[in-house]
Amino acid sequence: MYQVKRIAQSTHVPIRTLQYHVQVWGEPAAGKTPLVLVHGWMDVAASYQFVVDALSADHYVIAPDWRGFGRTQAGDVDHFVFADYLADLDFLLDHFAPNQPVNLVGHSMGGNVVMAYAGVRPERIRRLVNLEGFGMPATVAAQAPTRYARWIDELKALHLGQRELRSYDSLDGVAQRLMKTNPRLSRDKAEWLASHWSSRNAQGRWEILGHAAHKITSANLYRVDEALALYRNITAPVLNLIASDNSMELFWKGSYGLQEFQERMKAVPQLETEHIENAGHMLHHDQPERVAAVMERFIA
Repeated sequence: MYQVKRIAQSTHVPIRTLQYHVQVWGEPAAGKTPLVLVHGWMDVAASYQFVVDALSADHYVIAPDWRGFGRTQAGDVDHFVFADYLADLDFLLDHFAPNQPVNLVGHSMGGNVVMAYAGVRPERIRRLVNLEGFGMPATVAAQAPTRYARWIDELKALHLGQRELRSYDSLDGVAQRLMKTNPRLSRDKAEWLASHWSSRNAQGRWEILGHAAHKITSANLYRVDEALALYRNITAPVLNLIASDNSMELFWKGSYGLQEFQERMKAVPQLETEHIENAGHMLHHDQPERVAAVMERFIA
């Protein structure tokens, strides 16, 4: 199994109505800017371990499990709202870095969160790194009736037990699933991730540490004009890291592409873009040394 170089301290902190699980590497110190890493959809904070191990300097690193992921409970809910991630992050920064801006990194869904948050609280961010946080296809008001209907139908399916996440008969089965999703992921890393990405239930099967309600379609349409307004309000320099494999075509099947995303990013006042070669969407797993080096250079 993968040999960890930097050991994370595990803690729980009160964030709104939840006890948030947070991984912390290093110690706070005068003159040391906190490095906050937020994960993507159906992922966990421990996913950043490989990048943390590849950092050359001694950083104070904070990585939460989002609500309903990892070891942060979901609360008494049957769906999740994007705005809650922004509020959770704000409360988290109040706890760990109340009097200083942070270097903020987000992957995938987490990249979308940090881009929006930086437009809402620009004064809280010193440097921002977006790892493949592309946003979503544009929507129009006419889609609202069918979107609400789909949301309600999916809620009903959840309550009927029809949207449960798949479980696995062994930890190796979870590792195999991770390697199938990402062929670049080595077995040692997959086995290590599997032990943090899942847990054994009362029946002896391994369950993914993600609430099934995360798979429910959002009731709200994605408004590009709103996203651009947030981007324009970002005052921190932004580093946009894009993997060499174009995941956009796989995700959105032609309804939204890399060129459109790059056009949207022109709204960001201070933007730097860099490509990570020989990497897919999980670029922090595929090329952790390269991601760490580019990130450290940017926040130095």
